Amino acid sequence: MRRIFFAAVLFCTSASLLAQDKDSVMIKRISDEILTNGTAYSNLRFLCKQVGPRLSGSAQAEKAVRETARMLKEVGADTVWLQECMVPHWVRGEKEEAILKMANGVKKPLKVTALGNSVGTSAAGITAYVVEVRTMDELNQLGEAGIKGKIVFFNHKMNPTFIRTFQAYGEAGIYRFRGPSMAAKYGAVGVIVRSLASNLDDHPHTGATGYIDSFPKIPAVAISTNDAELLSRTLKLRMAPSMVYFKTNCKMLPDVKSYNVIGEIRGSEFPNEVITVGGHLDSWDLAEGANDDGSGCVQSIEVIRAVKALGVKPRRTIRAVMFMNEENGLKGATQYAVVARTDGKKHIFALESDAGGFTPRGFSISSNDAQKAKLAPWKNLLLPYGSYEFHDFGGGADVSPLKDVGAVTAELLPDSQRYFDIHHAETDVFENVSPRELHLGAVNMAALVWLISEYGL
Repeated sequence: MRRIFFAAVLFCTSASLLAQDKDSVMIKRISDEILTNGTAYSNLRFLCKQVGPRLSGSAQAEKAVRETARMLKEVGADTVWLQECMVPHWVRGEKEEAILKMANGVKKPLKVTALGNSVGTSAAGITAYVVEVRTMDELNQLGEAGIKGKIVFFNHKMNPTFIRTFQAYGEAGIYRFRGPSMAAKYGAVGVIVRSLASNLDDHPHTGATGYIDSFPKIPAVAISTNDAELLSRTLKLRMAPSMVYFKTNCKMLPDVKSYNVIGEIRGSEFPNEVITVGGHLDSWDLAEGANDDGSGCVQSIEVIRAVKALGVKPRRTIRAVMFMNEENGLKGATQYAVVARTDGKKHIFALESDAGGFTPRGFSISSNDAQKAKLAPWKNLLLPYGSYEFHDFGGGADVSPLKDVGAVTAELLPDSQRYFDIHHAETDVFENVSPRELHLGAVNMAALVWLISEYGL
């Protein structure tokens, strides 16, 4: 009996090792194909230089829909289609103006940019005394007596002690998203928010604000971190108060029709089990949206291209999705999840790349204990390609709604130390993406997608 037991153990171990070896060979083929023949970088160049900024509702966003649909057809997706969604249409208008008016008569231009979804000022702009706060508690302590009729300056720095820079971004983001409404609650006439940037620079970083309907909607701008330091120093002099003038020309127009772009390879054995891999097609209008999130889009297209180029048949359906309107509404992701609830398919896994085209470090994955156990042996398969971090939380904004239909959600984790130098700023351009790093990220995405297409979850 003991011999039979050990023979069974030896057989299972050998079978497992053989499967691992087969998978290792396949992942090496995927890697070689992408690193040798990958088109993600050239597709990104086209998206950045020939299409440009892709704010939802814009003509460039419409062009990006057409061009990424073309890319998916050219790489050989079995089916390519557009999924309609209605999206907000916010426009920036003419460039913003801002001036610090010191008590001694000196005037200093400030580098600012309107926050996404913000209302504009009047034609005359806003001129008011400024009150600086670093936290919501400070804002609440000042109350109406200290804030009414003034511009509130939220000077909350991203915490430099957080090694995971997205943790610092999440903590600071509340001041950009909720700050304008919280200040308006106490009678503020405008808001200046310190840019969500890791370092000191001269590039203001935009991003969405979210108004609370029960409070007035007041104009809001982000200020570069260098000018945030200048403004803070000036306000601390206190001998005579300084004023700030700013003018913005932005406005919200009626929603317009747009689309998610979808291309898939049908599964050979389980076509109704769907693996989604994607990024968001829209970007802010200050730059080309190269890292946020052109990189994630072209990496997802590259997953389809590599599988087709190798001539292999995935057992489950692999679907690449270019989500529309992540930046200021999430309407594309919402619509995709609505359809997923009723399309008769089992959505088993959804992977997003929306943290830049930098060197991959691993994945964050939201899964249960049984799924974790299935994923665990694959870590060693991905380690040679740079993935060593696997976290128990996962799923970016566009794939998170798929949790409600039972999908395991995940996100690629590139090195994030440089990301918030360029995020939502005029520096998010094609030249700040390395072809090697971009393609290596696509390798890791394609490898994980392939494993799940073979073995399920």
